[in-house]
Amino acid sequence: MSGANPFAQFEKTFSQAGTTYKYFDLASIDSKYDQLPYSIRVLLESAVRNCDNFHILEKDVQSILGWSPALKQGSNDVEVSFKPARVILQDFTGVPAVVDFAAMRDAVLDLGGDPEKINPICPADLVIDHSVQVDFARAPDALAKNQSLEFERNKERFTFLKWGAKAFNNMLIVPPGSGIVHQVNLEYLARVVFENDATDGSKILYPDSVVGTDSHTTMINGLGVLGWGVGGIEAEAVMLGQSISMLLPEVIGYKLEGKLSPLVTSTDLVLTITKHLRQLGVVGKFVEFYGPGVAELSIADRATISNMCPEYGATVGYFPIDENTLGYMKQTNRSEKKIDIIRQYLKATQQLRNYADAAQDPKFTQSITLDLSTVVTSVSGPKRPHDRVSVSDMPEDFKSCLSSPVGFKGFAIAPEAQSAFGEFQWDDGKTYKLHHGSVVIAAITSCTNTSNPSVMLGAGLLAKKAVEKGLSILPYIKTSLSPGSGVVTYYLKESGVIPYLEKLGFDIVGYGCMTCIGNSGPLEENVVNTIEKNGLVCAGVLSGNRNFEGRIHPNTRANYLASPLLVIAYAIAGRVDIDFEKEPLGVDANGKNVFLQDIWPTRSEIQEVENKHVIPAMFQEVYSKIELGSQDWQTLQVSEGKLFSWSADSTYIKRPPFFEGMTRDLPKLQSIQKARCLLFLGDSVTTDHISPAGSIARTSPAARFLSERNITPRDFNSYGSRRGNDAIMSRGTFANIRLVNKLVEKTGPRTVHIPSQEELDIFDAAERYREEGTPLVLVVGKDYGSGSSRDWAAKGPFLLGVKAVIAESYERIHRSNLVGMGIIPLQFLPGQSAETLNLTGREVYNIALPESGLKPGQKIQVEADGTVFETILRFDTEVDITYYKNGGILNYMIRKMLS
Repeated sequence: MSGANPFAQFEKTFSQAGTTYKYFDLASIDSKYDQLPYSIRVLLESAVRNCDNFHILEKDVQSILGWSPALKQGSNDVEVSFKPARVILQDFTGVPAVVDFAAMRDAVLDLGGDPEKINPICPADLVIDHSVQVDFARAPDALAKNQSLEFERNKERFTFLKWGAKAFNNMLIVPPGSGIVHQVNLEYLARVVFENDATDGSKILYPDSVVGTDSHTTMINGLGVLGWGVGGIEAEAVMLGQSISMLLPEVIGYKLEGKLSPLVTSTDLVLTITKHLRQLGVVGKFVEFYGPGVAELSIADRATISNMCPEYGATVGYFPIDENTLGYMKQTNRSEKKIDIIRQYLKATQQLRNYADAAQDPKFTQSITLDLSTVVTSVSGPKRPHDRVSVSDMPEDFKSCLSSPVGFKGFAIAPEAQSAFGEFQWDDGKTYKLHHGSVVIAAITSCTNTSNPSVMLGAGLLAKKAVEKGLSILPYIKTSLSPGSGVVTYYLKESGVIPYLEKLGFDIVGYGCMTCIGNSGPLEENVVNTIEKNGLVCAGVLSGNRNFEGRIHPNTRANYLASPLLVIAYAIAGRVDIDFEKEPLGVDANGKNVFLQDIWPTRSEIQEVENKHVIPAMFQEVYSKIELGSQDWQTLQVSEGKLFSWSADSTYIKRPPFFEGMTRDLPKLQSIQKARCLLFLGDSVTTDHISPAGSIARTSPAARFLSERNITPRDFNSYGSRRGNDAIMSRGTFANIRLVNKLVEKTGPRTVHIPSQEELDIFDAAERYREEGTPLVLVVGKDYGSGSSRDWAAKGPFLLGVKAVIAESYERIHRSNLVGMGIIPLQFLPGQSAETLNLTGREVYNIALPESGLKPGQKIQVEADGTVFETILRFDTEVDITYYKNGGILNYMIRKMLS
């Protein structure tokens, strides 16, 4: 049972304007406090405030206080519990969370409990931002048409979410058309310091912290709010008042010195840092930025760096709060009174940072330094966000990629085919030519950069200069601009650059996570036919954070992340293999060559416009109406019931089968016998491979399912939009067209049903195994589950009958999600792999679970057709084991509510 807080004696108060504010004086608990990294101080505060020796133990506090640079993960791992202050969701991952809550209410009722006990206890905000697609572009009415189609396609989902906002307490829904979740979080939802009511009329102050069902939740670290992405099922547990069990992390200090060149952008900086940290290896670690160079960066610049944290692999990329942070709060229309309270609290608890004062630098596990003046203009690609290429090296790098073997930096185009091209006619009657490297998608998109006025205004100024020089973009290139919030449109209009962006084809197409998530919409048929007929490696250029194979568009095999300025530059050039220093973008009215340097704005030019036009009144105007939503949203009619009325005909929202047959008692622990390998995969299999969010292929099992219900291909929508229906999502599991399964010869979502040797769609093979009563395993390589945090990447395999995964290593969130769905994550011993053990994936697998009980990290024996080998059980904590014994985290929560 919960008890009194053993640290109550350290509670202090201060008064302001007649109000008493309470807080925990962390520094007085132990003298080691001022040596702790600032990110660890946030963990400590949460542990101290929530300590009841039930959910949070006294030893959790002592463990966090005992953090030291000598801590090394992997040996003597220290487990602690953490209660975040809030949860943030987006609609792709938020819909299944609300579906699960609705289904849990049904399950509690079926088991004799009170369904209304199922409510978020921890505040939850859901921003609908992942549903809009670029169906229309390069037209003044593109925005209206795309938003209309978004509502038409997603009305069921939106109705369900609006019901959820009414049915559940403590949940805020931000309607579609408002912006991108992480930018709305940065500009509006973030509290920085919470101010909650106490029972005696005083206020309780504590640091804002957040977990979210999107891996780029880390963006909020740029504002000094500790936050990271978790799986949907883990987020649901936090919403239900559970703490997160985590291993106390190493903290890498990343020191910034010097100043950026006037011609480089924050995007160039983040791509440099991403490559650097990925090479260093920071998976599962905290990265905390410090040094005088941090003070040179705006909060938007810091947020850009924090946003890409999943791409460099860390849990967080944290920037402690300083006066610049408080200045950003003022700029974004947070009240002066609140800012004053926050400042006083942070000073009292030694959490306000002065980056110029080296005496404030804490101890770190390891420190590395970057001189900002060494950063050069860069892009990343063609298939991974951490493969940075300086723009000056792009011509040779792309040429090398064409020749290199198929891989992250190779397309294996034969020498004689490298000069291939195709021609097609456009609506204007002209004939156009496509080559390898031709740009066919150019998108200013994604929370990474649309949150940053410096790069957005920089793109606008570049567009203005380009138009004034007479430059244009070829008509077949699909250009688009999707701002991350209404504020962006406001300052782009006020600064006068919108007409120039539109002149180049960068009309506003929607407010949401569009091209970066794969919602790039269709390319014109003649462009697609030309690419496919001639086997061309055409390119997409986007200001996003993800460019994995098959993600942006099936017909853009090369995709490059770039600043909004470079997106426009490459669109004007029409190809990615241009040498900007030697080759002109075009000619002006006088026939004179125009080079990129002629239209590139300097940092000082951009800052002058930003200082004039990005003002608090804009944020007040936009966010005062954000919860109201569009007319379409306002007129949505929803029921008032506390239990959801499921429709058997719905192809969007369906009661999931996770709790069917559930009992109050725990199921018996059983070994896995006579299992077959469903898929035999290599390294870097992402959640995009496991659970695609993009379009539904017309020949897929999901398409067949929809067609049988008289849904036309035009209305298939995307996998991401149908995450509330398990029948679609199980059929979409491993449906990525770029999946490389070693059991079959060709790339794609196929596998072999081993007993019959028949090649089938993966879902169909899994169904046959289910009918035969055969459990399934996956055998995979390194970094399994990297990429976006998607709960369906664990739910889908669970529904296919996968009982265990055997991998060389796991991405942090995905490993947690597997545990949360009751799937066993096993890891090959160091130096071992499927290859070294001569496994082929065609064996029968037996996995022996000990009768004496499971222990975190213990060795588990696997036998595959006579080959016996040990694996590491990647249940990292006792909580993991508890979840597994219950059949998953949600089943555990239901039993807990019932008891």
